[in-house]
Amino acid sequence: MMKEFIYENIKNPEFFREGQIPAHSDHTFYENMDQIEEDRSSFYENLNGIWHFHYARSYKEAVRGFEKMNFDCKNWEEIYVPSHIQMEGYDVLQYVNVQYPWEGHEMVHPGEVPEKFNPVASYVKYFCVPEHMNGKRLFVSFQGAESGLAVWLNGYYVGYGEDSFTPSEFELTEYIVPGENKLAVQVFKWTSGSWCEDQDFYRFSGLYRDVFLYTIPDVHIEDIKVCAVPDSELQTASLEIAAKTVGEDGAKAVVTLSGDGKIIIKDKITLEKESKFSWQISHPKLWSAENPFLYDLVIEVYDKDGKLMEVVPQKVGFRRFELKDHMMTLNGKRIVFKGVNRHEFSALTGRCVSKEELVSDLKLMKQHNINAIRTCHYPNSSVFYHLCDQFGFYVIDETNLETHGTWDMAERNGNMDEIIPGDKPEWKDLVIDRANSMYQRDKNHPCILIWSCGNESYGGKNIYEMSRFFHQKDAARLVHYEGIFHDRRYNDTSDMESQMYPSVEAIKAFLEKNRNKPFICCEYTHAMGNSCGAMHKYTQLTESEPLYQGGFIWDYIDQSICKKDRYGKAYQAYGGDFGERPTDYNFSGNGIVYGDRTPSPKMQEIKFNYQNICAEVTETSVKIINKNLFTNTGAFACKVTVERAGRKIRTGTIETDVEPLQEEIYELPFVKEKQPGEYVITVSFHLREKQIWADAGFEIAFGQYVYKIEETPKECLKPIEMIKSLHNIGVRGEHFEVIFSMLNGGMTSYRYAGREMLEMIPMPNFWRAPVDNDRGNQMPARYGQWKIASMYLSNKRQKDGMFEIIEPQMIEKNNSVIVTFTYAMPTTPYSECSVSYEVFGSGRVKTTLSYEVVEQLGDMPEFGMMFKLNGDYDRLEWYGLGPEETYADRKSGAKLGVYKNRVEDNMARYLVPQECGNKEEVRYAKVTDQKGRGMMFEMTGENGPMSFSALPYTPHELENAFHSYELPNIHYTVVRVSKGQMGIGGDDSWGAKTHKEYLLPLENKMKFSFCFCGI
Repeated sequence: MMKEFIYENIKNPEFFREGQIPAHSDHTFYENMDQIEEDRSSFYENLNGIWHFHYARSYKEAVRGFEKMNFDCKNWEEIYVPSHIQMEGYDVLQYVNVQYPWEGHEMVHPGEVPEKFNPVASYVKYFCVPEHMNGKRLFVSFQGAESGLAVWLNGYYVGYGEDSFTPSEFELTEYIVPGENKLAVQVFKWTSGSWCEDQDFYRFSGLYRDVFLYTIPDVHIEDIKVCAVPDSELQTASLEIAAKTVGEDGAKAVVTLSGDGKIIIKDKITLEKESKFSWQISHPKLWSAENPFLYDLVIEVYDKDGKLMEVVPQKVGFRRFELKDHMMTLNGKRIVFKGVNRHEFSALTGRCVSKEELVSDLKLMKQHNINAIRTCHYPNSSVFYHLCDQFGFYVIDETNLETHGTWDMAERNGNMDEIIPGDKPEWKDLVIDRANSMYQRDKNHPCILIWSCGNESYGGKNIYEMSRFFHQKDAARLVHYEGIFHDRRYNDTSDMESQMYPSVEAIKAFLEKNRNKPFICCEYTHAMGNSCGAMHKYTQLTESEPLYQGGFIWDYIDQSICKKDRYGKAYQAYGGDFGERPTDYNFSGNGIVYGDRTPSPKMQEIKFNYQNICAEVTETSVKIINKNLFTNTGAFACKVTVERAGRKIRTGTIETDVEPLQEEIYELPFVKEKQPGEYVITVSFHLREKQIWADAGFEIAFGQYVYKIEETPKECLKPIEMIKSLHNIGVRGEHFEVIFSMLNGGMTSYRYAGREMLEMIPMPNFWRAPVDNDRGNQMPARYGQWKIASMYLSNKRQKDGMFEIIEPQMIEKNNSVIVTFTYAMPTTPYSECSVSYEVFGSGRVKTTLSYEVVEQLGDMPEFGMMFKLNGDYDRLEWYGLGPEETYADRKSGAKLGVYKNRVEDNMARYLVPQECGNKEEVRYAKVTDQKGRGMMFEMTGENGPMSFSALPYTPHELENAFHSYELPNIHYTVVRVSKGQMGIGGDDSWGAKTHKEYLLPLENKMKFSFCFCGI
């Protein structure tokens, strides 16, 4: 009896596969060794490319009978496979986080699917079976289809599959006809299984991973499990192979294991339907992220007559991962995960990510000392794991399961029966099947240390059964699940305590009472917009608390889509920009790289916090702390440089020999300098040899030390002329002229070398454009008075119901003039600040901002001055921390030096415009035009280095824009010189405040001085 596809089944959580072949390992097989060398197997035929296509908003509108042979689909529209239909002009892209995408449109209960709008994509591919495949068993593989697919061949229903992120494969042999064949596929955007795919990501659908045909030889290894584990002493390892073979009995195989150009094992075995073999290897070379050494395993399969049937190559990494004394250890050493969560995402193609983009990701991660990846929150494409084996990453492989929306609602309304999968028996087989599909495909990859049962799906018996499944199948790995934090009934579900976004204090408090499991943050230091402040507290905790074993930053890449504004200029769009509702807007942008895969400024800090070698430098020596588990520092070149005021004056090297997890002190190759000036000593470590992720010479770690030999300051004795008039005070010198307005309350003119430098009166500034973390913790509401104070300062004070000008104060000195303005600030309670300008004959102006603290007003976002210069002054040079922007709580990874860029380069490309471009510990900054003319801002000796930024916009203009294209045309260069600004925060983006020590300290009187001068 012919099978039929019944649409109603997709609403049943107990129906999730039909006609699929069992999940199996992702090994590739070839006809002979030559094909391995060419990476071309004649057993495979790619079906990627142009398919015929029909789009329907719902199943009721889908074409009936299209799969039949007599239904001509060749006049349909066409679509490229692999792709998402939403990226090809059909349906609408939609980003939502917790809420389900159909909420507000249809009332749908768990397990049901929307009916009015549930896009159906119908695909047709006409093909002829290649001649070399004729007469063999033929299969089709859909590597990824979101979220359910039904398959027909030549009008016959073949089967159905769910789980968007693992392969769905079907045998086609009995339905093949000579000549042209018709493969028909229907993909449903939402099925009952979609309730288990409520991840924080864009909602897509379609055939978005590779589709291919494959045949198998008469004798074929259809599944292989390779277990390569050293003993506890790491001196001997066992190599165990379990193989499932189809075909005739009596087949043989030759197994060869080689490494470093040597054959380690060569053995001939007999294959049964299920076979197990093992060998012992002495002194195996071990795999780790530091040295991802892979052996080559080759299995040559012969039939009983000795004819070669297939060759199966497999990379093998020997490593031992286990719990020891409640800690996770790799090859006997306590491991620390310096990790990141990674969505499969491309700004151009959605979750259809090219191999080139993937390689780019992994290279960038290695270059920034990231050693671990959590696949959030679904299995990635198979090539990802092969590359992680090769590049060296510790992977948490996560099952495609997230039901955040169900337990979020349940916790709010108190009805915990709404939660899925929970303890509900009808969901058990579905989630176990998803775990099995991931396990079977990925089980041979040494990079995978931990299986994860999914994400944010609360707890319960079904997820506990998933963890038991993983343990039964795989004794060489651990199992992770964060959700037990919310539901402790099945606490043994996870081998580790895993939490999201706890503070360092919360981790310490937990571990004081609970020391029976290691602790990781599966998500932490939320990288939304300008963020990752105080990340160093977490990485420092890994040094002091052995049970805290690191974490995974949320997350790697901004989920943004390349789009054009109404003027044709490309920008990175986020949730809601495609007219979709509901949406969670820019919460899609949490990446440490932008949507175009270039690093954001946050990466500078991450690289430093994750570095495996620490250099604590003094004037004469350096303590080198080797945090590597297996690598001696001698593997890297150690360089020493000395700079004076940003100019390199000496270079040298140190031959280091610090064993893993040890430290040594080395003398520097230079004596302490004697001439006056500021000196920066940098000790850095570099690759000696080219790696697949970076060239020789690439810097992987550094440490700096700064010291100063004082010199006697020179007093300016140049004469000045003072002009007092009724409304203005003028000061004139050799090359400059300054005018102070008593009516307008400030410096209205600063002319240098005949050019007016000021577009507006410099004014005190206490505000910054809120970063995403500020918005999340209500900073704009809590600190709003400081925005008002910055915008509406006045030189008029109210008295007896009237406003009178606050007269400026003037002091004449021998070689300078001081003019002080007092400003009334519209705060409650009332407050005032003052700005004094001391003008010297050289044209140098010492500027001092003062504020008598009003305790009730609390601290402020920034304390400094804001200048508006003409937009022609678009070049910046600074001597301070760099090269990327820095903040009070995010500057560990910066180096003190002299840097140059364009003013517009300081506009970090966060999805929503916000505070950016700040420079910490600035000694001087020059803002000039293309001729080198402009203004120089310098620190003064009394308050040391300053914070500085030069941007094309004011904080208020930045704050008013929600996309880059909403910013006004550039007219000015806006300079902000400040004592400092509050840290940016980053523990999370929905309530966590800036840590107290990174707020501006409130003293009885706040005072900040700096100097500026024309150049």
